[in-house]
Amino acid sequence: MEGLGVSVIEHLLLHQKENPEATGQFTRLISELIFSAKIIAREVNKAGLVNILGLTGEVNVQGEQVRKLDEFANRVLIYRMQKAGVLCAMASEENADIIEVPDNLPRGSYLLIFDPLDGSSNIDANVSIGTIFSIYRKSDERSYVTLDDFLRKGSEQVAAGYFLYGSSTMLVYTTGNGVDGFTLDPTVGEFLLSHPNIRIPEEGKVYSVNEAYTCYWDEKTRRTVEYFKSPDNYRGKPYRARYIGSLVADFHRNLLYGGIFMYPADKKDPAKPRGKLRLLCEAAPLAFVVEQAGGAATDGKDRILDLKASELHERVPLFIGSRKDVEMATRLMQGDG
Repeated sequence: MEGLGVSVIEHLLLHQKENPEATGQFTRLISELIFSAKIIAREVNKAGLVNILGLTGEVNVQGEQVRKLDEFANRVLIYRMQKAGVLCAMASEENADIIEVPDNLPRGSYLLIFDPLDGSSNIDANVSIGTIFSIYRKSDERSYVTLDDFLRKGSEQVAAGYFLYGSSTMLVYTTGNGVDGFTLDPTVGEFLLSHPNIRIPEEGKVYSVNEAYTCYWDEKTRRTVEYFKSPDNYRGKPYRARYIGSLVADFHRNLLYGGIFMYPADKKDPAKPRGKLRLLCEAAPLAFVVEQAGGAATDGKDRILDLKASELHERVPLFIGSRKDVEMATRLMQGDG
């Protein structure tokens, strides 16, 4: 096992022979993401002191109120990544359309999709929030980018992960060869290897779901959630309820300790019949991480990584976490439990 003094870039270079995506361009991309996250983490840590809590008064493409830190994180990522010389285009949860690299800046061969500040509704309450990212390689040699370049299966990702801004700042990511976690040491300004080769337990003890929406669920969804609350499940004892309401924070806890996170479709908003979470910038990258850690992720029927997006901001239900828990939830959602 490598020592805890190994930085992210050192770790990437050490494993370069095992990871064909770890080219100089890819390493630069990760470096720029890390630098952006450090800037965001700095502002998150002093948010209450610099008047960036609360709402901007604007509404994003999802129809949600934009929070000031959301806007700040989005601007930082776009500015840094456009100038990095490693991307041909990117997409953000906050922007309706593809964000292209201007003609006067160098371009690379990668596509970046990100949620700049997941869990932002919790900002004012000082709850852990995060940045989720997904990386694809451009599929052909065309000099221009189209929407189809982004509408890909999650199985085509070359890397994915998230930064978690909490009691400490962490980076958890995969390049398709396992999952590693790094914690930011503020004394040296580096993300150091703290959680090598993360493996999620095969089954957990925790279920995470917003039960306030029970009245909007169909019968299969109610039955699935009740299964985990029942002493008659395969553990023979009820799962404990743990729900933060920040996807990246709920996911991170379950990744380390085991469990299942569920965000099923509901009838609360007829405009969102397929659920709330975004396939490209939330479900797919976390599904890539969890599968590489030995877990699973479905939409209640199909494997998340097999889904091909039909639009940039497509939404999906999500059942993600420990493999046995997700498999059981999927069977129950299909009426096979």
